[in-house]
Amino acid sequence: MAIWREIPTIEQLNMTGRQTIAEALGVEFTTVGEDHLVARMPVDWRTKQPAGLLHGGASVVLAETLGSVASALCAPSPEHRCVGIEVNANHLKSATSGYVTGVVRPLHVGKTTHVWDIRISNDEGAMVCVSRLTVAVIAPKAGS
Repeated sequence: MAIWREIPTIEQLNMTGRQTIAEALGVEFTTVGEDHLVARMPVDWRTKQPAGLLHGGASVVLAETLGSVASALCAPSPEHRCVGIEVNANHLKSATSGYVTGVVRPLHVGKTTHVWDIRISNDEGAMVCVSRLTVAVIAPKAGS
């Protein structure tokens, strides 16, 4: 059984990133599973640090994009706002080309907070980064 309030299409997911940092960095959703989402991001001039390696901040953008979108899909209604309140990332391996792919899965989906596990790997399947995102789920104000 899917954890999503409504199961989105890939096209709908990719529209959520229009005119945002996700679009600027080339993030694209590729898969919607029962309890996970998958998105990828190129390792190119937009996402590399001066030394030619994937920038850790770009990995965090991918992680937070995946977790925030997942929270929005699990929120009780579309009117609830989901905002990241804490993110951490352990960078385990460098990437210099190709794509990195992130998979987000829930650790906790509550009424007011969600906690997500995001695993980012390179084209060879080696883990590049592991991240955890905590999201606040904010109910709409009465009368809004």
